[in-house]
Amino acid sequence: MRKFLVLILFVFTVFLFSETLVIKGSNTIFPIAQLWIEKLKTIYPDLEITLEGAGSSTGIAALFNKTADIANASRWLKESEIAKMHKEGRYFIPIVIGYDGIAIIVNKKLNLEKISLNTLKKIYTGKIRYWNQVDPNLPKKQIQIYSRNTASGTFETFEKIVLNKEKMAPWVRMVESTRFELETVEKNPYAIAYVGIGYVTDDVRVLKVEGILPTKENILNGVYPISRALYMFLDATNGYPDSGAIKKYITFGLSKEGQELVEKAGYVAAYGF
Repeated sequence: MRKFLVLILFVFTVFLFSETLVIKGSNTIFPIAQLWIEKLKTIYPDLEITLEGAGSSTGIAALFNKTADIANASRWLKESEIAKMHKEGRYFIPIVIGYDGIAIIVNKKLNLEKISLNTLKKIYTGKIRYWNQVDPNLPKKQIQIYSRNTASGTFETFEKIVLNKEKMAPWVRMVESTRFELETVEKNPYAIAYVGIGYVTDDVRVLKVEGILPTKENILNGVYPISRALYMFLDATNGYPDSGAIKKYITFGLSKEGQELVEKAGYVAAYGF
């Protein structure tokens, strides 16, 4: 009985003094957050962190309903989210953690190297249906089109920059997983999709957009036309956290080591040291 009580006391003590951090949101930022968490656990063994990547909108919604401490987002706040924040008397702080370019990917067997924003728009809005309409040297095969779903910040950015708010064709396949897009394009010679540059592998071909590749330099300089900032949002309604799990996580993410891990994940660091 005494051993049992000692065990209960030990568990209670660990629970009492451990810290828990809940992070939700962008699939694009997920690989960065994973690397940060792995390193932080070696620095702060008692720091408990849960991470979910179900889309930027999901993360921001979780920040509103207080089921997340930090919302990862690969887009800026929507007007409706800003209006809701003001209505509720809330204050969300944006923190830029890095930069990304949305890469347009096709199968490596497809003899195509570049695409214009206008052609890309016509494909996704349904005005172009076959590959030979993109280039007469390509086969007359129907384009298999893939997109992230509407909860994704990547979708939001693509819709704004490429589609200029026009609706996607009803036959565009909307998917939750970026990895599913990659695997599908790798296997399907007539597929096209768009993904954050950090997810790109050698198994797919990245197209030049307006003659420009999404390289680190082109993204950082804003030359690549589908570039964007990556954010963390936190609720600072009651003040910016000056201690605790949130402060530890943010401080590390913006440190030299944290920014090096942004680059390791395949993105572009926001801060040089």
